[in-house]
Amino acid sequence: MSGSSQHDWIGNVRRALGRTGPLAVAPAPPEIDEPIVRLVHSDIRLAELFLQTAKKANFVTDSVSPEELAQRLIDFLKSQNCRRVGLANSEIIESLNLPAKLRESGFDAISWNDLTLDETYDLDCGVTDVWAAVAETGSLAIRPEPGNGRALSLIPPIHVAIVEPKKIVADLLDLFEKMASDEPGAAVSLITGPSQTADIEAVMVTGVHGPGLVRVLVVI
Repeated sequence: MSGSSQHDWIGNVRRALGRTGPLAVAPAPPEIDEPIVRLVHSDIRLAELFLQTAKKANFVTDSVSPEELAQRLIDFLKSQNCRRVGLANSEIIESLNLPAKLRESGFDAISWNDLTLDETYDLDCGVTDVWAAVAETGSLAIRPEPGNGRALSLIPPIHVAIVEPKKIVADLLDLFEKMASDEPGAAVSLITGPSQTADIEAVMVTGVHGPGLVRVLVVI
């Protein structure tokens, strides 16, 4: 659209609105009730909603108790023929003693603090907690920290994310508010499903640029 035709078009709109010139002050948008603006506006049953939406996002999801988490993780890793596993140095992973339990079951389990970046490319699976999980979209938010590098969730072909209910927020508005109020740090990785690309001949392929399988365990 040329400059003159654009000007004529804007003029037609202005006249249709009964205005003789541009507004000096932009009109204030109307206030809309939060239940209309936000599809999820309560913290009730967020874990249940997150499990539903994460499944729709092609995550493999399940809820587990703290007592059964280690065995469920071991069974899953065996079913995927995983041998070398990297684990974040996070509070929940260490409190459940997951690295030691995996070693007792025959896995080569290595904590993040004992890994080099190059060694993450040799992992069969990365196990992390999450900084936040979004109930409305089923997304995972991971913020790199000294004990949890982003490589663990981005490089191995399989990623296991352990989600605590207290980390689940209702929607992206709550996530952005959490980001704004938290201490400044590295960027947040927002994971919306297994890695997918259709760069070559528009054919969808999973797992080319990251994990092709993401297992989400919500601790209840």
